[in-house]
Formats: sequence, structure tokens, C-alpha cells
Amino acid sequence: MAPTATQKHRPIVISGPSGSGKSTILERLFASHPDTFGFSVSHTTRSPRQGEQNGREYNFTTKEEFLDLANKKGFIEHAQFGGNLYGTSFKAVEDVANKGRICVLDIEMEGVKQVKQTQLNARFLFLSPPSLEILEQRLRGRGTDSEEAVQKRLKQAESEMDFAKEEGIHDKVVVNDDLDVAYKAVENWIVNEGQDGS
Repeated sequence: MAPTATQKHRPIVISGPSGSGKSTILERLFASHPDTFGFSVSHTTRSPRQGEQNGREYNFTTKEEFLDLANKKGFIEHAQFGGNLYGTSFKAVEDVANKGRICVLDIEMEGVKQVKQTQLNARFLFLSPPSLEILEQRLRGRGTDSEEAVQKRLKQAESEMDFAKEEGIHDKVVVNDDLDVAYKAVENWIVNEGQDGS
């Protein structure tokens, strides 16, 4: 049987606490390898923000449509945040693979657990801050979160870091102590290792 596009271009699941540097590293990765990667476009029940387009930032959908797709097992993972539903559909990942690109899924811990239950055959990378103390400094340095939000993010980060220590969850853990070093480690693992379908 011929391999499917997603088997040939195995998706990459990247997770890590808020403030670990995922966005920065992914932006750099996509800029350095413009024809290699693609993001899956998630579904959400929230309203579009100014400038957002359906099918680009998100597939904007109704709660009924979302739950219908969830009942039909159309999502790899889905969760609720702030009263809205978000999910990654199998079709969204296949769409990226069908373009000959490696799909990158930037998801949190609960999503990782759900993806592990599927036949997606993804590769899992966890981006970790050097310590909770340094993460706290980074989050406070942003100046964008209230004290309550910082505490919430730190509590979540602690759970995620503990989860990442469990055997067999992630294929690779990169500690972002120095951004350039962390980027090189992520890039090397994603681009040079494991893309032979093994």
C-alpha cells in the first residue's frame, strides 16, 4: 500500500509553556525553510478578530458544526478555552501534507495527550524553559499579563514540565536557555532527523 501524504511528511507536534519561546522559534524555522512546513488551520467557535480571515487564521465555525465534527471523530484534538471551542481536524493536517509540507501543530498538554491516542504517527517535541524562575522573569518581562494571569501560566507551566518528564511522551525535549542554541537543536531535530518515515 502506498504511504499517505501524512505518513511521508510526518506531522510535528510542538508543545511547551507560554513564554518558552515556541512562537519565536517557529517563526524562524518557517522563515529559514519557506517551502518545508505548514501550519494546520484550526477550527474555532470564537468570532473573527479584526483582520482575520476564515480559512487563514482559523476555520470559523458555529458551536453546532464544531460539535458535529467532534462527534464524527473529525478532530485530532480539541479543547475549550475561555468559553470557545478550538480543534485541529485530520483534514487540516492532511491538507498541509498534500501540499508536500510537514504539518506543525503548536498545541498544549491536553492536545498532546489526545494526539497520542490517534493514528497520526506524529513526532513530539517539547520546548522547555530552563526553570520556572526564569519563565516567571520572561512572563513578567512581557508586561502583557495581569498578576493573576502570570500565576495561572506558571501553574500550567509546572504541570506541562512535569508531564514532559514522563517516559515516552516526547521524542525530543529542548531547553531554551539560549535562543540561538535552542533554535539550532529544534531545527536539526525537525529537518535532519526522522524524516525518512522511520
